[in-house]
Amino acid sequence: MHHSEIKSDVRKLIADGTVLPAHPLALDAGRALDVRYQRALTRYYIDAGAGGLAVGVHTTQFAIRDVGFYRPVLELAAETAAAWTRRPLAMVAGLAGPTQQAIAEASTARGIGYHAGLLSLAAMKSASEDEIIAHCEAVAREIPLVGFYLQPAVGGVILSADFWRRFAEIDNVIAIKIAPFNRYRTLDVLRGVAAAGALDRVALYTGNDDHILLDLMLPFDLRDKGVTTRTYFKGGLLGHWSVWTAAAIKQFEMCKVARGKASVPADLLALDARVTDCNSAFFDVANNFHGCIAGCHEVLRRQGLMRGLWCLDPAEGLSPGQMRQIDRVCNEHADLSDDDFVAANLQKWLA
Repeated sequence: MHHSEIKSDVRKLIADGTVLPAHPLALDAGRALDVRYQRALTRYYIDAGAGGLAVGVHTTQFAIRDVGFYRPVLELAAETAAAWTRRPLAMVAGLAGPTQQAIAEASTARGIGYHAGLLSLAAMKSASEDEIIAHCEAVAREIPLVGFYLQPAVGGVILSADFWRRFAEIDNVIAIKIAPFNRYRTLDVLRGVAAAGALDRVALYTGNDDHILLDLMLPFDLRDKGVTTRTYFKGGLLGHWSVWTAAAIKQFEMCKVARGKASVPADLLALDARVTDCNSAFFDVANNFHGCIAGCHEVLRRQGLMRGLWCLDPAEGLSPGQMRQIDRVCNEHADLSDDDFVAANLQKWLA
């Protein structure tokens, strides 16, 4: 599947930039898929106004592949979305593993109706950049790709600006999720895409949960041979946006309005720090992100969108002290939540 085969309204949605929550995995106490709550989450994101969904990604837990949940989880999200709304949605499937596994997952996702694959390179840690590029080219022959610069703390590989130039030159790449949680490495990706002459074709999406709003509103000036190219992040594909999503979409729209203006309101700049403070608790920064998935589960559980914090790995849960930090930010930043929106619609989503 080539990106030219994506329906024009969906392709425009991705290119212009949108909100793509990373879809969590709802489990019951026996760690089996909780279909009712998984469906409710999909309905929540759609009604909140998300432009699409990222399913089978890190927030969905990479371990779904080990327990036979990959296809059922992707199918459930696609079927629920199609039945819930008629507006265009960008459906992005997580792809992982060595080349043959990633190709097989891309084939599965394409068959279900997903438009693109977010390609994790965590399995390629011991590979050279030449080998990783060959891997990406092989998967791109199956489905349009969204690149993924994942932070090393949760399995990411450190890659050069030249790698990102070569990656952006792959014709079937349509976007890159930039999530190294590092400003220097973020600039490496931007420089690479610019050097490939691909800024018009490859949409830049922030995955930097530590600087969400700044990424979305600030201009980035890239210099090459005395020529300045100004570019912007178009949207976000974020685990943080799996919670308080309705509020996040309002923040995204505020950032879009601020882009390109001579000045950005100080209150909007200051809001970035408050969102980052919330993320520090949800993502368990104090413990090197050990509880990042369970932290998001806890926020959803408090709202009634999950029944528990269970992860596929019994050892994966909240870290000591993380609950206290979540209590703190939920109290101090209560105005950034969407609790009222969820309360008003929860029973409809669970029906």
